[in-house]
Amino acid sequence: MSTTRDEPSLKEEIARPESQLANLHLKLNATTKTTTQPTPLPPPLTTPSSHALLLLSDSALPLGSFAFSSGLESHLAHRPSRTTSPIQPFLSLALQTLATTTLPYLLAAYRDPIRLQELDDTLDASILCHVTRRASTAQGRALLTVWERAFSATVDAGDGCKKILADMSHDLKASSNTSDIPVLGHFAPIWAVVTRALDIPIRDSAKVFLLNHAKAVLSAAVRASVVGPYQAQAVLASGWLRGEIEDLMERNWHVGIEDAGQGVPAMDLWVGRHEMLYSRIFNS
Repeated sequence: MSTTRDEPSLKEEIARPESQLANLHLKLNATTKTTTQPTPLPPPLTTPSSHALLLLSDSALPLGSFAFSSGLESHLAHRPSRTTSPIQPFLSLALQTLATTTLPYLLAAYRDPIRLQELDDTLDASILCHVTRRASTAQGRALLTVWERAFSATVDAGDGCKKILADMSHDLKASSNTSDIPVLGHFAPIWAVVTRALDIPIRDSAKVFLLNHAKAVLSAAVRASVVGPYQAQAVLASGWLRGEIEDLMERNWHVGIEDAGQGVPAMDLWVGRHEMLYSRIFNS
């Protein structure tokens, strides 16, 4: 029997792997084109308002908050025991104080910016501790300066909040040269109108205001050697702090300025006695 194979059969066997090889080349070319083709630019994750919120939440914002410990330094000096204690109890009291005394004014100024100067005067009258008053006005005036030199140019000229802030700045500068009742420029009402002018939602405005206070207290704790920098960041990233801020916002969201008051009386004592310390590294 002959072992030779006819020519058509041999050509068919040769054509089969050649066809498979050609298909593999096509798949390889398609894969190469897919991997080398540049991916389209994804849509932006931030809006102009969220971009402004990121800037306002930056610790490098020149408000001078690094100079204040919000009573922490005095609290440490007046403790019966000087052993190291967790920072969370004091931070919880500091946030509660801010939420019960100041957050209602922030919310009121955001909801009705035309009342800015009225709320500024009322807040000043309700602050019993002169050290707290000094810290609030120092940061409020600093924020107003940041608004004028950086953020104001990003807002339309016809915006009502922009005019309100311009009037506030004018009255603040004019009152320093007269003997009339001065315009103080407290932090919380000015923060509220600035964030509203930047289209930042009221909830985000209040939350970042409280979060920035927590960051300032923890920054002071690091410099006072109460906690280390990594421990401070762990507290900021913790679910405990998120829950604390959300709970304070929920409990004080509908509190009017007529019901605002000091929820932690000892905090006024710690802050007020700060100037009596023999040595100190902070202004409050």
